[in-house]
Amino acid sequence: MKKRIYLLTLVALFAAAMVCFAAEDVNMGTWKLDEAKSKIGPGMPKNTTVVYAAADDSVKITVDGVDADGKPVHNEWTGKFDGKDYPVTGDSSSDTRAYKRVNDHTLEITNKKGGTVTTTARVVVSADGKSRTVTAHGKDAKGKKISSTSVYDKQ
Repeated sequence: MKKRIYLLTLVALFAAAMVCFAAEDVNMGTWKLDEAKSKIGPGMPKNTTVVYAAADDSVKITVDGVDADGKPVHNEWTGKFDGKDYPVTGDSSSDTRAYKRVNDHTLEITNKKGGTVTTTARVVVSADGKSRTVTAHGKDAKGKKISSTSVYDKQ
């Protein structure tokens, strides 16, 4: 009887561990910009460090970098990858941000200011989870189209 209980407990622990590993999000962690591989267009901010961290049942994303004028920027967003708008703080070009999960390695982002879309982006994490590419499109404060492709390495 003790062997059976021991075996069932071991199987349950193994199953729980497998669920935890399977649920791990490849986006989580700290990402550093690889400027040599990136093509950041004029008028686009340069996000040098992006951190994805668990925050209860949500995700907190912290971005540090420089704006189009080279001034330091820091913004934070907490929400879910459900396509709904959540407030963003510290970003002069947006007041809400929505992340939508396309698949295990791809997210779509929509930034809005006053309800109007300012920037959209697609985040694709490599199959090995060691890098990600963010392709962004939008308009600057004067309405001119801007775009960039930023490549990040996981730390």
